[in-house]
Formats: sequence, structure tokens, C-alpha cells
Amino acid sequence: MKDTNYTEILDFNGIKVNEHKKNKKRFLLRTLPLLFIPILICLTIISTHSNRLIPIPVNYIIYIILSLLFYLLLLSFFIIKKDDSKKSKKKKIKKILFTLFITAYIIGCASGIFLLYGPNDKFRTWFISTSMSTMRHQYICKWFYSDKEINKVIKSNYTKEIEEDTDTDLIDMQEETYANEYEKQILKRNKDDAYKIIELEVNGQKAYLAAVYDPSKVKVAVSNGVGRYGQYATKIAENNKAILAVNGGGFGNAPDNQTGGRPTGVTISNGRVITDNTYSTDAQSGGLIGMTYDNKLVLIKNATAYKAKSMNVRDGVSWGPFLIVNGKKSFIKGNGGWGYAARTAIGQRSDGIILLLVVNSNSTRTKGADMGNLTEIMSNYGAINAANLDGGTSTVMILPKAEALKYRSDCTDNYCYINDPIDSALRHKTRGIPTTIIVTK
Repeated sequence: MKDTNYTEILDFNGIKVNEHKKNKKRFLLRTLPLLFIPILICLTIISTHSNRLIPIPVNYIIYIILSLLFYLLLLSFFIIKKDDSKKSKKKKIKKILFTLFITAYIIGCASGIFLLYGPNDKFRTWFISTSMSTMRHQYICKWFYSDKEINKVIKSNYTKEIEEDTDTDLIDMQEETYANEYEKQILKRNKDDAYKIIELEVNGQKAYLAAVYDPSKVKVAVSNGVGRYGQYATKIAENNKAILAVNGGGFGNAPDNQTGGRPTGVTISNGRVITDNTYSTDAQSGGLIGMTYDNKLVLIKNATAYKAKSMNVRDGVSWGPFLIVNGKKSFIKGNGGWGYAARTAIGQRSDGIILLLVVNSNSTRTKGADMGNLTEIMSNYGAINAANLDGGTSTVMILPKAEALKYRSDCTDNYCYINDPIDSALRHKTRGIPTTIIVTK
């Protein structure tokens, strides 16, 4: 039986009155924000002018805008939500589009008000200074801001020109030029740099080339027990407060100590003769690699301490082979007879700059550099004299901790090597040595 307390009333179009009322209510809910936004914009603009007829705090305006936006989004949820009545897809799409339009409209209005009158004055400063810098668009600026606000921005942003005529003698048209890319890498530096490290790749292995700009700072340092035992190059560098160091010349072990403490051939440190051994077959080739008192790199065959001192050598180690002498490269066939391994080399350019090179090897020691690679790199970077230093497990380039961390992820000691040495047990570590080439402050 029908409920007699409920009367279904139809209008002349056959639409239920209750449904008609619901639609009218929804329409009002949708359009109500549209009535508030233009009024709010007008009130905001009026409030910013000098007369201050309706002073409205900026933060309060922003709060109202955000509240209305939240209200509209909440309304959209109920409009899109499926109700009990059956509606066509077309009507649903129209309502969704209408809701999106209103949302975009409110967001646009809110963004405009926030930019024009919000707490961040960057846009306001840009808008006023840009508009007032041209006679044609000043009126646009005055639509939104009072004269007081405009003058405040102008006084905070201006250019004061120099009251002088141009002095053309100050212009030098000569530009700094380099012979090639290698020259540029070496010579382009900060004025106060003591050295510069260039990162390279040799046969798929990492390499580091240090350009030391003051050759007087390049010296030889030895282990505390030289002749008896060696030390890690990091310790020798720390003992001598070096700012950079690489391993030095060839060496062997003392009969009672296997830590590499006995240098091969002649060793001189700061003018003091450390060793003066007969140049043995351990060196294979080469000779003394020394720095003279006038800071020049000299390569001496069949060296003795007496001969070295007579040639003004202040610091030197012994090893080889010599790669470049007086600008002439050694003839190297194949790999030069030394194979591929981790390598260290030293060279000097005609402008006095010292080059210190280290090249990594891999765990199986099938990669690294041969003598041809070292010669090519030294020649490319302008060395006129260059020689191979001891390599293999000994190969290290060392920096103080703060500088080393620029090239490696960790450094727990005061000094660390930045390359990757590998010892005979295939561990990533170096070994004790008797001599290092250091760079002092």
C-alpha cells in the first residue's frame, strides 16, 4: 500500500519538484564562489591605495582565498560523487568540466592576488621596476599599487652611473692563448695554486698528473730507517709536512728486514748524500733522477755521489728508464720491455713546471701503463726531460686528508693516497718504501 503521507508532486514538464529544488541548490553552491572572488579582488585593490578606504591585511586575504578554494574542492567531491538518481554520462562530464573551470578560475585569482600583494616582494619589485622603467606601461603599475608603494620600490632599486669618460688605454685586446688542450690543462689555474691535478685514463685505468708550478718545492724525503727499513709513503709525507708526494726511486730489502729499506744507486736529500751504491743491475736502465740547486731536473747516467754533487744536484733518487732527454724521446719498441703495470714518472717542462704522474693497474696486473704510455703523456704535456720512477705496488700519489677527500670517498689518516695501489696479495694497499718525491709548502 502507498504511503499516504507522501505526495509526489510533478510540475508541468514532469520533473519531480524535490529533484528540481536539489538542482537549484547545487547551482547556487557552484556559483556562489564566483560572486565572492571579483568582490574580493576589488576590495584588495582598494585597500592597497593611499586612501586606505577599506584596509584589509594581506594575510587575511590569503586566508579567505585558501578557505574558498578548499570549499570549492569539497563541493566538487560531492558533485562528482555518484548519487541515487540515474544521470547520463553527458551531464556528468559537463558538471566535471564546469567544476574544473571554477577551480582553475579561483586558483588563478588566488595566485594573482598572492603575487601582487603576498608577503614575498620579489614579484612586486620586478613588476613595479619593470613597468616604471618605460613611459608606456607606467599606468599598468598604478592600477594595482599606490604612489607610496611604487616610490618605495623605486628608491630601493636603482643604478648610480660613474661620472667619468671611457679610458680606452685600459683595454688590452690580447687574449690568453694556449698551444693545445694539454697546455691549457697545465697553465689554466688559480694564481695561488701550488699544484694542479689532472685526472686521466690510461688503458682503461685511472691516472693522475700533478703539475707543480714551483720546482724549488720538489725534494726527496726518506724513511726514518733508510738503509734498514722502509715506511709507507703516507708516513714519510706526514713526517715532512708535504702538500703532495709520490713514491721515489728503486730499492731492495735489507737482509734482515723485508720492508724495502735499501735504495738503489745514489740517493741525495736536501744536499745530503744518503746512499752511494754501485749502480747495480737492479735498476735495469736509467740512472740518477735529480733536482739541482737552480731547480732543474737532470738525468745522469752512470751516476756517483761525487758526479751528482759536481753537477749541483741537491735532491735525487735512482731508477729508470729515462723517457725523454733534452726534448728527444727514447725509442720504445712494443711495451718497452717492462710490460703493463702501475707506474710513477717525473718530468719537467721548459717553463720549469714539474710533472708527477701515477697510473693505476688492475687486480690481475694485465692493465696499466707501459713505457710508451708514460713517454706519450709526458711529451703531450710538454716535458723536455722525463724518467720512470719505481712502480707496481709502490705507486702512490699522496695528499693531506682535506685534499685527498676531493678524490676519494674516505680518508681516516692525516695523509692518504688518491690512486688505487695493489700489492702482491692483490689487496688494495701499498707497501713500505725508502724514498719519496715530496712537494713542500
